[in-house]
Order: sequence, then structure tokens, then C-alpha cells
Amino acid sequence: MDNNISSPFDRYADALLRLCAGLSWLLLASFFAVVFSAGYARADETCAGSNLIEEMAKSDPAKLETLRKEAAATPNGHGLLWKIEKPGIKPSWLYGTMHLTDPRVLKLSDAAQAAYSAADPIVIETDEILDPKGIMKVMAESPELMMFTDGTTLEKVIPADKLDGVKAALSERGIPLSSVNKMQPWMLTSMLALPACEMARKKQGAAFLDIKLAQEAKEKGKQIAGLETIRDQLGAMASLPAKFHIDGVVEMLALGPKMKDIFETMTVLYVQGDIGMIFPLMRSVSPDGTVSGQNYAEFEEKMVSARNRTMAERAEPIIAKGNAFIAVGALHLPGEHGLVSLLKEQNYTVTAQ
Repeated sequence: MDNNISSPFDRYADALLRLCAGLSWLLLASFFAVVFSAGYARADETCAGSNLIEEMAKSDPAKLETLRKEAAATPNGHGLLWKIEKPGIKPSWLYGTMHLTDPRVLKLSDAAQAAYSAADPIVIETDEILDPKGIMKVMAESPELMMFTDGTTLEKVIPADKLDGVKAALSERGIPLSSVNKMQPWMLTSMLALPACEMARKKQGAAFLDIKLAQEAKEKGKQIAGLETIRDQLGAMASLPAKFHIDGVVEMLALGPKMKDIFETMTVLYVQGDIGMIFPLMRSVSPDGTVSGQNYAEFEEKMVSARNRTMAERAEPIIAKGNAFIAVGALHLPGEHGLVSLLKEQNYTVTAQ
């Protein structure tokens, strides 16, 4: 992902970018989705999406070639595993994750598995996600970060003509609106972004990749560290304008039937390491419409670029000790302001493996 996107987006594309950029809000939503849907999510949901790339290869190969050229121009846009080196220091590793439980995502390449197995410590975005009690503590201490505390409800802030659509979308995921009515809109958007099959797998106890890596390392007695706190992540999201989040709920609904196809295509691109292709592809499937996205620059800065800088700063002393395996959302890696570029600016040699 090139984090310095300048082209305008229509409302549909803006929703896709919310879905793609800085997906740690999706990481946290994965926990909350399980908490609030534990009694409702159906266990028989399947992920039956279509690969939009394959469809485009047949219907419009010229357009696909244009997208591939755009992706190729994205700095550090290909690769999940990166070797971090500096003379006199044992190499460390940077690995891009996807916060999903899809078996294809959970399976590491041989090279990534070898790097992970030999490394100590194992570093993820926030190690606090391993402790549900810790998350609930933050929720208890700062409820305003996640919940309405002034009597406001989602039913009151969601446009009346969109409310039935919200209820239907939640119902498909086994969540009654009443159970999430006091949540901040961004949490609802996060839940709507999760395919129903993901919710079902999480209900059955499946862990997404980041947690799986940390849990297995912990069982082997390795050190576990995080680059952010839950409060960092929630505070960044809560600092964005309320209207931005409310619009996000409506816009996510607009994706509707396309969500399974979008997640399938994103998963395929991820497994192939074609991270730089994700944004071009997402923009390509957006229909003509009213140009908006005025708030995207603020979102991009607070939820992506600023967090990348924080991660790079906090990762540096860990990398300086050597032999670390750092696993963060893959969309934090590429681009001029991505982690690979930022680590290079710290005079590390960072190469795709």
C-alpha cells in the first residue's frame, strides 16, 4: 500500500480504504465480535467469495495490466517476509500479517516458519490482545473510547433510511442490534467488515494469525512484546470525527454482497505477497459516484502513517538487540511511509525474502 495516496475517492472507494488501511481496528474488532456474538454466530458459515482478479483477467485484461503497473510502482509493495540487517547485529525479521483466521493466512511459508521458529522475541502490534481481561480493563477505565456514555445509541445516529440495512447486516452475523446499540460507530463498522464465516470460525475458537504466532511462542517460553497499546489504537480511532465513523457504517453497508468477493481477493493477494496490488484493485471495483473522502487524509495520518512511525520507533531498540520476529498488519509494510521504508531510514538493510 502506498500511504501517500493523492487521487480522489468516491464514497464506495472510501469505505474500501477504511477496510484496508491500518487494520488494527479490525484486530480489536475480532475480539469484540466474538464477545458480543458468542451466543448468536452460526457455525456453518462458509467463505464462498470470488476472486475479482480472475474475473477482471477475463472481462478487462487491459485494465488489470494497468493495475499491475500501478502496484509495481508502490515502494516495497511485494513480499510478506523482510530480513532486517545491520553490521554487528544478528538479523531480525519483519512479517506482514492479515488479521483473519483463514487457513491460507495462518500457513507460513517455509522461510517465514524458519525465521519465526529461530527468533526470540516475537513482537506483534499489541501484546495486550492476548489478555481479554486487559482489554476489558481498558473498556472499564475509558468506556468513552468504545461506547456511548451520554445516552446516545446507534439507532439515534444512524440515518433512519439505513437502519434496517444495519439490522439485516448484523443479523447475518448473528448479532442483534440491541447487543451493540451503545457501541461507537467505528466498532459497528468493524463488525460489519468481518465476513460471517470469520465470525463463525472465531466463535469456534480459531485465532487469527497475530494471536496464533504470539500464543505459540509464549507456550515455548519465548519473550512476547508489543509495539502499541490497546489504548493507543482505540485513542487514534476515537480521535476521528464522529461523522466520519457514522458515514463508515453506511458506506460499509454499500459493499453488501461484494464483501465476500473483496475478502477473497484480498486474501489471495495477501497469500501471493502482492500487498501493493490491494489498493489499486479496491479502487478499480468502485462505481462512478459522488467524489468524497475529504476526511481520508486525517484517517490515513492517524491510523496508518502516525502508527507506522510509532511502530518503527518502538521496534528499533528491539531490533538493535537482534533476532526478533516482528509481525504486524501487512498494509503497514509498503509505501513511502511504510515500516520497510522507515526501517531503511534508520540505516537498516531491509530486503524481501
